[in-house]
Amino acid sequence: MVIDIFIYFRDLFLLFIFPGILFCIGYALFLEWAYRKFFADLQNRIGPKYTGPRGLLQPLADFIKLMAKEDIDPKGVDHLGFTATPILMLTFTLTALLLVPIFSLTGLISFQGDLIFAIFLMTAMAISIILAGWFSANRFSEIGSARAGMQLVGYEIPLTLSLITPAIIAARLDIAGIVSYQVTHNWLITIAPIAFAVYLICLLAELEKLPFDIPEAHTEIVAGWQTEFSGKKYAFFHLSNDLEMLFGAGIASALFLGGPAPPLAILAFGAGFEWLTYSVWFIIKTFIIVLILSGFSALLGRWRIDQMIRGTWRYLTPLSVLQLVLIEVLLVFRII
Repeated sequence: MVIDIFIYFRDLFLLFIFPGILFCIGYALFLEWAYRKFFADLQNRIGPKYTGPRGLLQPLADFIKLMAKEDIDPKGVDHLGFTATPILMLTFTLTALLLVPIFSLTGLISFQGDLIFAIFLMTAMAISIILAGWFSANRFSEIGSARAGMQLVGYEIPLTLSLITPAIIAARLDIAGIVSYQVTHNWLITIAPIAFAVYLICLLAELEKLPFDIPEAHTEIVAGWQTEFSGKKYAFFHLSNDLEMLFGAGIASALFLGGPAPPLAILAFGAGFEWLTYSVWFIIKTFIIVLILSGFSALLGRWRIDQMIRGTWRYLTPLSVLQLVLIEVLLVFRII
């Protein structure tokens, strides 16, 4: 009985505190600050400054401010869909983060084929955005929704191909299995660097970060699919985007950078405290990935939707296929 109670409270702690909801939200807000700060530094701007040390608490302050603002449902919207999409978006991102290995070589949820489920959740997040704009019954929202749909058509195939590449190398479709493979072998970024690069580019499109912020394009269509959202609904979307960035960086770390495991050279360091060393390495790797995303965004201005579609189909998709072919050749000749 005592053991059952202990297991119950342990599971609650893992789910809601660490590495669950509270940790993910806090770390996602920190990553937003890092993204904005590094982005501003590269463009010779200040970025978040006043709320907290060096503006560290600005993302949290933004979330609290949005939660306190009036929540308006404009006339003519589909009220059920308009209310449900922010909740669904937040649910999808929090569920997806349960699959990411943070303090161990497995996520809180791990099963055969969970990589396919992770890809499904990423698609579901994009579809939620499309529906959010459509339910808004606003001309700018509908244009943003259409752009989001076209963008999804462009990056979905290379994104999926780049995520399947590590699975083919490790001969596993579970994220924990791919991480374990890298613990006993090399990080897969050394074998599939093209897939890693393609994934990061597609992740920027998934997150609608520059140069792929086409669906919201403030200088063209007000705020795109977000135009009619305010208050708690907009706060949920804003938080979901931060959590999605953490999820995307976590998946990149798991599939290409050995997950939360340290490099082989220092694998024995921290024996007995793996939960701590794994957590530290997870934070280091995801932080670096977010800085890479921020740096790439700072380099480029917004592309047109036709440029985006043409670029993904003409360059990213063939590169993803080329990486798969190279991997298959290496596997056939048993080079890897």
